[in-house]
Amino acid sequence: MHESRVNDLKQDSVPELLRQLASETTTLVRQEIDLAKVELTAKVKAAGAGARLLAAAGVFGLGAFGAITACLISVIALAVPLWAAALIVAVVYAVIALIVAQGGRKKLAQATPVVPQQTTQTVKEDVEWVKTRAQSGRK
Repeated sequence: MHESRVNDLKQDSVPELLRQLASETTTLVRQEIDLAKVELTAKVKAAGAGARLLAAAGVFGLGAFGAITACLISVIALAVPLWAAALIVAVVYAVIALIVAQGGRKKLAQATPVVPQQTTQTVKEDVEWVKTRAQSGRK
């Protein structure tokens, strides 16, 4: 069947071949734009998840500061010296903040680079295809 299509192309006039090339090129461009949209949407979602984790890390970081103040008046101060109670709570929040921040950084790293890599590759292939079609149309 492929050979039949090649014979049809040989019989087509140059203007007809150029019209077909323009039509197929337009279709390819539309498909590439659609692919880029899908790919970028996925990357933006992943970046959003990383940003939310970093925001959570910020909340826990602020919580560590608040805990130092709260610990000054806490019941824990009845069992241990006031400074030790505040230090214990601050260290726990700091560890939580570090764990959440590492998770956020990993999510952001997964979302980069923001360039749609699959689309970039297929566009390169499409350009080569168009060049090949244009060259075979001239012969």
